[in-house]
Amino acid sequence: MSAQRQPPPAGPVLSRRGVLAGAGALVLGFSLAHPAASQVPDGTPGLPGSLQSSPELDSWIRIGADGAVTVFTGKAELGQGIRTALMQVAAEELEVPPARITMVTADTGRTPNEGYTAGSHSMQDSGTAIRNAAAQVRAILVAEAAARWNADPATCRAEDGAVLGPAGQRLDYGGLVQAEALSGRAVPGAQLKDPGRFTVMNTPVQRLDIPGKVTGGAAYVQDMRPDGMLHARVVRPAGPGATLRALDSGAVERMPGVVAVVRDGNFLAVVAAKEWQAIKAMRALSAAAQWQPGPPLAKQDEIFRVLQALPSEDIAILDNRRPVQAAKRLRARYTRAYQAHGSIGPSCALAHWVDGAVTVWSHTQGVYPDRAAIAEMLRLPPDKVRVIHAEGSGCYGHNGADDAAADAALIARAVPGRPVRLQWMREQENGWEPQGPGMVTEVEAALDAGGRIVDWDYGVWSSSHNMRPGSAGALLAARLVAEPFPMPEPKPAPQPEGAGDRNGIPLYHLPGGRVVHHFLRDMPLHTSAMRSLGAYMNVFTIETFMDDLARAAGTDPVAFRLQHMEDARAREVIETAAARFGWKPGQRAPRGRGYGFGFARYKNLAAYCAVATEVEVSHETGRVRLLRAVAAVDSGQVVNPDGLRNQVEGAILQSASWTLYESTTWDDAAITSVDWSTYPILRFQEVPDSIEVHIVERPGMPFLGAGETGQGPTGASIGNAILDATGLRLRDVPLTRERVKAAIGV
Repeated sequence: MSAQRQPPPAGPVLSRRGVLAGAGALVLGFSLAHPAASQVPDGTPGLPGSLQSSPELDSWIRIGADGAVTVFTGKAELGQGIRTALMQVAAEELEVPPARITMVTADTGRTPNEGYTAGSHSMQDSGTAIRNAAAQVRAILVAEAAARWNADPATCRAEDGAVLGPAGQRLDYGGLVQAEALSGRAVPGAQLKDPGRFTVMNTPVQRLDIPGKVTGGAAYVQDMRPDGMLHARVVRPAGPGATLRALDSGAVERMPGVVAVVRDGNFLAVVAAKEWQAIKAMRALSAAAQWQPGPPLAKQDEIFRVLQALPSEDIAILDNRRPVQAAKRLRARYTRAYQAHGSIGPSCALAHWVDGAVTVWSHTQGVYPDRAAIAEMLRLPPDKVRVIHAEGSGCYGHNGADDAAADAALIARAVPGRPVRLQWMREQENGWEPQGPGMVTEVEAALDAGGRIVDWDYGVWSSSHNMRPGSAGALLAARLVAEPFPMPEPKPAPQPEGAGDRNGIPLYHLPGGRVVHHFLRDMPLHTSAMRSLGAYMNVFTIETFMDDLARAAGTDPVAFRLQHMEDARAREVIETAAARFGWKPGQRAPRGRGYGFGFARYKNLAAYCAVATEVEVSHETGRVRLLRAVAAVDSGQVVNPDGLRNQVEGAILQSASWTLYESTTWDDAAITSVDWSTYPILRFQEVPDSIEVHIVERPGMPFLGAGETGQGPTGASIGNAILDATGLRLRDVPLTRERVKAAIGV
């Protein structure tokens, strides 16, 4: 939908099939006469990717009478380039030019339910589903054309949106689907195209989402301006747990342009005709509100002691430790501060309430879970709520997007018939979004006389890292209304993916060890998903400690990793990054500089990534600057090489910001790091001079998620480079210049 277009009326939401069937073009379905479209027999292998939950082929592919192709995905474009990559996958298997494909992303009225766009699952789940569905669509079209020609399907082929026959016949896809609109399901065993014949996949393709973003066009939900739109702002409590004691809103209601003051318990908002009128009214309403403070927050300077003292559920995710003879034993403790998502654009949503139903446009990462939560909050059946994904200027985790969507829906109910644009302010985004959880890790390991690891004992103290919507209580607005919904009970996520304990088990070969997740149900600040969840901190700890062990063993850090690595793909990634960086055992960086290395396979089951870095450390100021980074990545079959490099480059920059700058601050009442001076992030002048990303090709291998593979290795590599430059090990993230200067003692 164009960002300038009026949103459609949000009456009762049609089913996906109903929307597609009424769209004016033919839905591509398949007769059971075609073997590829038959029902999945009992006992056959499961369908790949998200076809498991949405096996109907017309959930994924539609072909119009004009041959135009529409591809549907339940995954959302978050700036990671997934819309472009999925288009390439479909184009390759369908033998259709990419320009002839329209991508429809997450929309509860049109697309499959693929849950959240999170955990680097988009290519693994949606990409795999679309590839297999498209391959089966192609096979059925070929079979249909062959049947019309009375030809052997093996003598026919698909090309350029058409099927070509043995005698030079040609039938466009549009012509093949005009005769009937039937339905069918995917089956296992699609005949996928040989990677050696790829013409679209593994090829750089211009991103679909970039032109609007770099030309000032309508690119984000923040840009939407439908006709008749009203502007809304919320007034937040004085701090977590505060209650609205008194409010005289009469003067605000009489302000120019004010349409409504919305109050429901402790939820407070204002609606106005123009945005500046809404902002002025919000400020006046905030001044008029009297709040009863909530309970005091935990002292920030005691937070890590508090975390380790909280009641915990201790879960052993690895437990095969045994007595050993150790020549050396090392121990260390690490901490990671609470961190904000730092989205450049504060959260925003648009909602339109019509005839007892609401449509919400949101940059949520999960349209279906958000629909369920909003419906519960509004006490509506789910079919009265439609959530449509629209990109937001900043995301990668559970920031304020879902809460803004709930705010907009609640406000829109008070002014039915008019679209309402709800925009958070910067201080609201930083102060009220769920924070990335603080963490504590402790590690102990032993080396034998030959310098090999013979014992490993690891513990991580952290929370669920995931309190995303699904139930109303996960929404801020739902916890503030007069009849509030309780926060859902936090739960640990099971391995192998995990959450706070993600990547807590080293990929290295260890003869025995123990890894314990000290799961904390209650946290001093409200937390939820930050990109990579606990993987960043666990990899930071493991990989910096690997350097400490390498030093204790008198071994080069890269060689030490290879000595303990049996996974051949991991070894190649490590060796590639080291070689491209120019890593040499015994190397010495120029004075004031240091070299570092880090490696991980994200979740121990997604993409592999190794990062070598060079940093410069000012001994006078403690300032650390990342000068260059060289990465190698193995993500299985590559779809868009430029997109993959973009992802790893972005991970390196984001991790550098986390590692060197970012830390949430608070006082007794509320979060205080509410702007860019109190919550610093990486600035343009601090961007590395060069970043190289080298792809290890794996043609024909399954897709491996790469969006979060680089954060942990980069942070550890920077930490190791600081050690190389100063001889000092810093273990409290972020490694700010104040901490570096204090450690140097200048």
